[in-house]
Amino acid sequence: MPFKLLKPQVEAIVSDTTKTINERLLLVCQLLETHIDYYNWVGFYFANSDKKELHLGPYVGEPTDHTVIPFGKGICGQVAVSNENFVVPDVAAQDNYIACSITVKAEIVVPIFVNGKNVGQIDIDSNTPDPFTEKDERFLEFVCEKVSEIL
Repeated sequence: MPFKLLKPQVEAIVSDTTKTINERLLLVCQLLETHIDYYNWVGFYFANSDKKELHLGPYVGEPTDHTVIPFGKGICGQVAVSNENFVVPDVAAQDNYIACSITVKAEIVVPIFVNGKNVGQIDIDSNTPDPFTEKDERFLEFVCEKVSEIL
């Protein structure tokens, strides 16, 4: 499904105040994983700045042991420090990659900002080599912007 058709659905989910924030975040994960073929694991990590750790929030996909990630470790941990999107076309070529599953070939992580502060991120794994484009980045920035409005 094209990103432009998903945007209003993301907005509808995020603005549904009859659900908790975590319920809405899980629905966003389910929407993306269901409608974008190469999004095989979709989840949110949130920063605990005092401990310099990321904590796993709602997600869809294979279970992961990586429920807490130190800042700087792995792709997610690097985004917590850099405050910038990180697109990994081939996880096997990354030195500082935390393997979640042998099926994962690529990853994209986009930070979530609230009042200019990096409070978390959306993390997407793909079993397809090099699937992410600039359109994915722009769409996920949109998703993160909408999510930031409810955090």
